[in-house]
Amino acid sequence: MNILDISDPITLLLLTLGTVLLIFLGRELKKSYIPAIPLVAFLILTIFHVAQLVTLGNATFEQYQPILLRCIAIDCIMIFVTFFAYLWIDDIECKFKKKKSLDNSLDWLWRSI
Repeated sequence: MNILDISDPITLLLLTLGTVLLIFLGRELKKSYIPAIPLVAFLILTIFHVAQLVTLGNATFEQYQPILLRCIAIDCIMIFVTFFAYLWIDDIECKFKKKKSLDNSLDWLWRSI
């Protein structure tokens, strides 16, 4: 079974570096769809890892379960980070274009940042 192991330190470093670069690119260009790219990618990876965990056979379950659980945990953390980065860049884009965002429920967070 082929598993995309993102808990490997080098892979994790490259994914984090790519995500941070896309977030900063979105901030500089003031485009909220740029940080949405890694958000969607991590959502797809989470679905992929959960599907692999569910379809593991009994013979390989004990071998691959810890790896997949680490990957799912990393996916969830990265989804959390990229979701807030998307909201942050969306707020920057709305202020730059002088338009009102649909939901200002996180204004208390943006004022404290």
